[in-house]
Amino acid sequence: MAEVLFGTVNVDAFFLEYDNDRSGDFAPLRFVRPGRQQVVLGLVTTKNGELENPEGVKARLQEAERYVAKEQICLSPQCGFASTEEGNTLTEAQQWGKVRLITEIASQVW
Repeated sequence: MAEVLFGTVNVDAFFLEYDNDRSGDFAPLRFVRPGRQQVVLGLVTTKNGELENPEGVKARLQEAERYVAKEQICLSPQCGFASTEEGNTLTEAQQWGKVRLITEIASQVW
């Protein structure tokens, strides 16, 4: 399925949730067209307020680089902070903390 999706769908970017083990590994990214599409990796969960370890997130980004060029990779939350009617159990401060974390990691990696 990844080969068909990444190889034929005419879009500029794929937004992919990768915040837990259930998401699997990055091997499907090998089918992303070189230089043509961005892969936005949702490595920071919006399901709880605990901040991810920055070094762990950076390691996951490096792992993704085994399959797709660094220039095609972006970092984001795994989903919106209010993706369901009842929302998630994060305070506004925790949400902003996650946004800052993503910004800090991105400035260090790119």
